[in-house]
Amino acid sequence: MNDQNFRFRAARKTRTPAALRRKGPAPKPVLIVLHQEHSTPGRVGRLLAARGHALDIRKPRYGDPLPQTMREHAGAVIFGGPMSANDPYDYVKAETDWIGTCLKEEAPFLGICLGAQMLARHLGARVYTHAEGRAEIGYYPLLMTEAGRTEEATHGVAWPGTVYQWHRDGFDCAPGAECLATGGDFPVQAIRSGPKAYGVQFHPEVTPAMMCRWSVRGYERTLMPGAQLRHQHLDGWYQYDPAVRLWLDGFLDHWLQTPALPADSSTAEPAT
Repeated sequence: MNDQNFRFRAARKTRTPAALRRKGPAPKPVLIVLHQEHSTPGRVGRLLAARGHALDIRKPRYGDPLPQTMREHAGAVIFGGPMSANDPYDYVKAETDWIGTCLKEEAPFLGICLGAQMLARHLGARVYTHAEGRAEIGYYPLLMTEAGRTEEATHGVAWPGTVYQWHRDGFDCAPGAECLATGGDFPVQAIRSGPKAYGVQFHPEVTPAMMCRWSVRGYERTLMPGAQLRHQHLDGWYQYDPAVRLWLDGFLDHWLQTPALPADSSTAEPAT
């Protein structure tokens, strides 16, 4: 036997991707809305992929259309960006109006930072800059409301006590929505409208690579009143991120009702 040839053939054996090992039909894709040319869905994207969902990434800012119905998608996530929900850009208005499609169909919706502000604005709430020009850039405490504690008990998912922020706009809790979490300079930090539409002011999707990129390219933001310097962000990652990661993993389970698949080398977290 040619031992070298045998080893070569054995090395070609591959594992079946985790998404293909799930019994039954494949999960529907999740719509991902991003706002910059090189933006990524970070850890949210990785955890959705671990549940077998393809990512339908669209960037309306660059001309991508949004679907007329959510029937072909398991849910939608609108991420953050440097713009404001108050900006007069056509794509900002189009995204804000489009959220009504998710609300009407009771499709799972998650707005992160800008996406949460768009949800609040769609529901008729105010989106505003701080009266003293303050910003939340770095890690800040998160306090549960009674509604947030009820949701925590119902779904068995503990909210993190400190979360990563990168914003200078805030929003009020819209009529008909519930405030789930509060903060300091920007009191409303998480809301829910109906059974499946959520908006969070903080950034559970952030990875260390994203944090480094943001704090270098947006260094001037770390000098704003109320903001934290770059080294504090990195220190905070090691101290606070494990709780954020556990919350996000559990949140996605009940939001989409699709638990993560068994661990697989193909779903390892990338440096996004």
